[in-house]
Amino acid sequence: MRISSLVLASAASLLALSACATTQGSGSAASASAAPAAPAPAPADIAPSIDTMKRLVQALSSDAFEGRAPGTPGEEKTLALLSDEFGKLGLKPGNRGSWFQDVPLVEITAKNVSPLTFTGGKGKVSAAYGPEMVVGTYRVTPKVDIKDSPVIFVGYGINAPEKGWNDYAGLDVKGKTVIILVNDPDYENPTLDGPFNGRAMTYYGRWTYKFEEAARQGAAAAIIVHDTVPAAYGWNVVQSSWTGSQQVADNPNGNMDQASAVGWIQKDKAAALLKSGGLDLTALTAAAKQPGFKAVPLKGLKASLSFENALRKHMSKNVVALLPGKTRPDEYVLYTGHWDHLGHCEKAPDGDDICNGAVDNATGTAALVALAEANVKAGPTDRSQIFVAVTGEESGLLGSQYYGEHPVFPLGKTVGGVNMDALSMAGPAHNVIVVGKGKSDLDAYLDRALTAQGRVATMEPTPEKGFYYRSDHFSLAKQGVPMLYFEGGDDLVTGGKAAGEAAAKDYEEHRYHGPKDEYDPAWDWTGVAADLKLYYTVGRDLANTADWPNWKEGDEFRGIRDKSRAAAQ
Repeated sequence: MRISSLVLASAASLLALSACATTQGSGSAASASAAPAAPAPAPADIAPSIDTMKRLVQALSSDAFEGRAPGTPGEEKTLALLSDEFGKLGLKPGNRGSWFQDVPLVEITAKNVSPLTFTGGKGKVSAAYGPEMVVGTYRVTPKVDIKDSPVIFVGYGINAPEKGWNDYAGLDVKGKTVIILVNDPDYENPTLDGPFNGRAMTYYGRWTYKFEEAARQGAAAAIIVHDTVPAAYGWNVVQSSWTGSQQVADNPNGNMDQASAVGWIQKDKAAALLKSGGLDLTALTAAAKQPGFKAVPLKGLKASLSFENALRKHMSKNVVALLPGKTRPDEYVLYTGHWDHLGHCEKAPDGDDICNGAVDNATGTAALVALAEANVKAGPTDRSQIFVAVTGEESGLLGSQYYGEHPVFPLGKTVGGVNMDALSMAGPAHNVIVVGKGKSDLDAYLDRALTAQGRVATMEPTPEKGFYYRSDHFSLAKQGVPMLYFEGGDDLVTGGKAAGEAAAKDYEEHRYHGPKDEYDPAWDWTGVAADLKLYYTVGRDLANTADWPNWKEGDEFRGIRDKSRAAAQ
């Protein structure tokens, strides 16, 4: 998802973070000692092929693949291409003789969406679908009709007992519409200190959590107030991502335990809504940041909204390819990247409506094949290597979540892995940005590979944007598997940090999640080549060592990992 916003940080932000680097980066010395003393080195003369990358990125992001939306002809073409490529390399179908793991999904396409209207205040407030609000549902139902639902402002919509924080304390929101702020209450802190880690977004700050908690509380509708800085992207990204067909997991209960409607509203419309109830959004936002905040019912205000849903159940697929190990084939190293993108989306001014997803994530998908190719050339490793191209990332990490909950290979026997999502085409950099730096022993493997290149690993400059929770590694981390996720660096060889920031801003504003994320023959692939070599080296080191990297003591995933390893042994 996400090279762009990750590297957009001001010099002031970087200086502020440097003061708290020991907090998030603690344990680096331990990471170094956790690495094997003398792993079998990755063959120095082998490197993933950039020619393979170019060929596959160009194919996967062509108009013929229609943006690779799950459940479309674009998926069929993607699956055929990947299984053919892996087969030609000599890899084995990874799922009991099949290249594919079925992932049951439902495609929901909203139609005849009414405006979101609020009545009962000083004046009627109406938000139009698309430019002012977006809405959808996780429920597998042909129609959503919310009429005169009482409205409550619930601040950041967080219920965190371990932090002594509950924005829903004393509330009954059943049948009601909750208005929620995005990110954490302390996201504006200049350091990583605070009840919610200051600038470093926690899962409580993610929009996915907000909707999950609203559903647990019984809300009829959950609407998040969009604000570009705490959301980490502009309204254009929200609009393109939430309009058109959406994919949800096909659960036996039809997701009827979820809110009837979930969505976003533009900040100025939210302000107008609150003003009609005699309240001020700025003042309420300030109050919501304080411990002990009490939700505010908007007395007399009622929300109404309706839309129909075209429903189509289908079986999407993860692609699973196996490169067997030579001495310990029942231990596994995992490589992941999502093959899906948005398909047909909001039209560009020139009429182009295909979100081709060249950078996001044809690059990561092609990298799976290029890495497999390089490993075949180098010869088998001690442990087996698994290459998984997952579906449904853009819809909420659906494919990786399904793999994590229904693993093809035992997670307790999965050593760890790397995730590749949107490789940077900005050119070579002096650094790489590690998302979740200091969380696991995998840092040491990356550090060693970087040293060989004369490069360094740096912390993410914008931890407030919650990138750790926005790509497929998170689904495996939740199950205890140590996963390494890094992005191309922001300190470019040509132009330094200023050039890195400019390149990232240009991509986010003009191509990210839009029809212009297309293959460009003029791309500079030298940075990608260096980063692919890192993935290759880290993967082979993991596959040749006898060590079992773990999460650091005190990390949220350490206990899960310890249990799975104990069960496996």
